[in-house]
Amino acid sequence: MSEQLTLYFSKISRYSHKVELALIEANAPYTAYQVDLDNKPEWFTSKVNPVGEVPAVTYGGPNVNPDDPSPLSAKIAESNVILEFLVDLHPDSGLMPNDLVLRAKVRFFIDATTKYIEGMYFPFIEGNESFENVLKGIEFIQGLLEEGRDFAVGDHYTIADACITPHLARLKIVTETDIGSFPVGMGYKLGEELKGAKFTKFKKYAERMLGRPSLKQTCDEEAITGYLKRFLRAQF
Repeated sequence: MSEQLTLYFSKISRYSHKVELALIEANAPYTAYQVDLDNKPEWFTSKVNPVGEVPAVTYGGPNVNPDDPSPLSAKIAESNVILEFLVDLHPDSGLMPNDLVLRAKVRFFIDATTKYIEGMYFPFIEGNESFENVLKGIEFIQGLLEEGRDFAVGDHYTIADACITPHLARLKIVTETDIGSFPVGMGYKLGEELKGAKFTKFKKYAERMLGRPSLKQTCDEEAITGYLKRFLRAQF
C-alpha cells in the first residue's frame, strides 16, 4: 500500500495548479485540501509550511484529516521541488523521460517557462512589461517545441507541460477578457497576434494542453478571473 500524500493548494495559485496537473496526469492517489489564502489557518504555517505558501504536501505518516496533519509525515514545499518529488515517487508515470538528454530538455523548458512566459506575461498584466516582449518570450518558447510532437519534450506528458499549462490558462483568460493594467485593448490585441501564422506552433500546442481532461478538471476560470481583478485593484 502506498504512503498517503496530501496536497495543500489553492485554485487561484498557478504554482499549485502545476502540481495538481502532474498528480492527475500521473494517475497518482492523493488527498486535496484547499487553503484559503486570505484567511490561512494557523495550523498550516505551524504544521505544514512555515512560509505559509501553497503548494505544499505531506507525505507518509498515518492517514489523518488534512486539517490536523501528523508530525510523522514529511513536509515538502515549493512547486518545482514537489514536481521532482513526484517524478521520483512515480517513476513509471512518464512525468520525466528516462533518456538523460530528454530529462535535461525538460528542466531547460521549465526554466525557460519561468523566464520567458511567467517572467513576461505577469508583469505585462501589471502594466510593467511591454506587449512586444511578451511576444518575444512566447516566440522563444515556440522555438523549443518540435514539429510533429504533441508535448513540450518527447512523446509523453511531462512536468514541463505541467509547468507551462497554468500560465497558458491564465494567458487565455487575459486575452479573452482584457483584464490587466495595460492600456485598454492590449489583452485583446495580444490574443489576435497569437492567432497569426507566426505563432501557429505555439497556438496548437496551447490548444492541446488546454484541451486535456486534467486541465478541465483543475482550472477554475471564474476563481482565477476574480483573483486577477482583486489583485490588480489592490496593486493600483
